[in-house]
Amino acid sequence: MFSFLHSADWQIGTQFGQFEPEEAAHLAEARFETVRRIAALATERQVDAVLVAGDVFDQQTVTDTVIRRLFGALAGFTGSWVLLPGNHDAALAESVWKRAQRLNCVPANVHVVLEPGVRVFDDLKLALLCAPLTQRNTYEDTTAFFDQAESPDGYVRVGLAHGSVTGQLQELVDSTNPIAADRAATARLDYLALGDWHGMKSVDERTWYAGTHEQDRFKNNGSGFVLHVTLSEPGAVPAVTPERVGKYTWHRWEPEVSLPTDVDQLKANLAELSDADVLRVIVTGAMSLSEAESINLAVEETRARVRALRADTTGLQVLPTDDELAALGAQGGYVAKVVAQLRELQADVSQGRVAAEALLMLAKFQRDVVGATA
Repeated sequence: MFSFLHSADWQIGTQFGQFEPEEAAHLAEARFETVRRIAALATERQVDAVLVAGDVFDQQTVTDTVIRRLFGALAGFTGSWVLLPGNHDAALAESVWKRAQRLNCVPANVHVVLEPGVRVFDDLKLALLCAPLTQRNTYEDTTAFFDQAESPDGYVRVGLAHGSVTGQLQELVDSTNPIAADRAATARLDYLALGDWHGMKSVDERTWYAGTHEQDRFKNNGSGFVLHVTLSEPGAVPAVTPERVGKYTWHRWEPEVSLPTDVDQLKANLAELSDADVLRVIVTGAMSLSEAESINLAVEETRARVRALRADTTGLQVLPTDDELAALGAQGGYVAKVVAQLRELQADVSQGRVAAEALLMLAKFQRDVVGATA
């Protein structure tokens, strides 16, 4: 029996520029932490190897410290690691992998595959057919040679590649780095371990994308896992078990609020989040001044509790009630004119967000003035 963990798209060195620096730092660090969890899981499950199907690094220009830290994170598993260059860290003449070799930080049990070919591991009775990317983009199927590649009799035959399976990923129909959908069958593979698609996906019973180990976008596509694959013998159908390893869960919410119960539900949902969550929330609808203020307050309280937050209330109209207008002193005079203008501006797409924020600021200012004179 041969068993291994299949992972991919670690993207070590990702910057997360859409977040605040402190948030981005935590998200970047999690990618190292999750690699260490993969190493611990490999040891716990007593697998024979860990196969990483490309994009170990996010870019060729990561620092030497990042390179050293990545290879240090592998120390928790002393079995064989096989790392495949993908489109982000292609095996160029001068690459992040060449720098790693010059830094002398690649452990003896870590096999970096810089050239296409068959790697034979006699102790594991494994023939590993490897198709590293030697340039960022190609329109040729780098796995085509698998069909003619020879392997020893009685050895498990596993493919390792990085690219887009033709006709399977609708968002990437015309993408670079194509891979034939029937490659596992034509190349007589027991299993084809793929990377590039950041979510977990089964193409067929022998062909899988593991997805990224640590979620990195607001998309519910099964990321944050590794695949534990077991082959009882050559030719057997692989048993594939997803194992959750990711530290953070990313959410994208787009609530539309129009009733007080909508506000209550949104606040209740926000209250359930913790420092294990990353949230993108886009609030639309129309609410009274007090309810809009309560939404903003709930969002800011959530910001202090979750790991990272991106919030957009541009589409939320603020419609003060008569009582709220009276409290603002807006039933006549200059303040009334200002409020009227701001309410009109909310209908303008380019001015709506500023107008809504101005109404909220005016309400706060009026309360502060009342409080100071009380």
